[in-house]
Amino acid sequence: MPAKPSIVFVHGIWADGSCFSKVMPPLQAEGYEVIASQHGLDTHAGDVASVLRTLGRVSSPAILVGHSYGGSLITAAGTDDRVAGLVYLAALAPDETETSQSQQNKFPGTDVFSHIEVADGRVWMLPDGVDTFAGDLTEQEQKLVWATHIAPDVDLFNQKVEGTAWRSKPSWYVVAKNDRTVHPELQRFVAKRMGATTYEVESSHVAMLSQPNLVLDVIRTAASSALQAVAA
Repeated sequence: MPAKPSIVFVHGIWADGSCFSKVMPPLQAEGYEVIASQHGLDTHAGDVASVLRTLGRVSSPAILVGHSYGGSLITAAGTDDRVAGLVYLAALAPDETETSQSQQNKFPGTDVFSHIEVADGRVWMLPDGVDTFAGDLTEQEQKLVWATHIAPDVDLFNQKVEGTAWRSKPSWYVVAKNDRTVHPELQRFVAKRMGATTYEVESSHVAMLSQPNLVLDVIRTAASSALQAVAA
């Protein structure tokens, strides 16, 4: 068994793997194997398959870290035997009867959805929407977030893949208290439902960019705890 679990990062919509750029280097420096799934947001099943392929490129056991819609992906992919723990960052976490969209529909709508455009079958975030997504970043960082965002398929959130990993795997959850993309009350609800070790932080939707030190501490805690559980 390796001395440290691998860390597999899973991005959400309007993002790619670069959204974890502030937390990857410190983990690499500490000896963790780190990789990000670069999925295309074309289909939910295809995105889960990408996460599973990515798991195969690093040693097991692994911790899955899902941001936003990435939480839906790690909820499905996390049932894989190679996964020892789940870290949710301002993330969705559907139950077996829910989709990403039906879960969101149970809570008030958020500001970001007033700053989108549907074109070419995709849901694009408009430039003026970045403030509702990553408003606590610098202007330069916000421009980079928008420039690297991937627009999801218009039907992506209505799709469902089997698997509810948080029912059987240990979980940790970072609630972004100032989130204007995924409602904070949704975050608190799913964190409580899954019995996650929960942390609240003064952050926009992108806590891994605005509060990377806190997110790093949560990942380290999850990695240490999950590895001890696997060893036992």
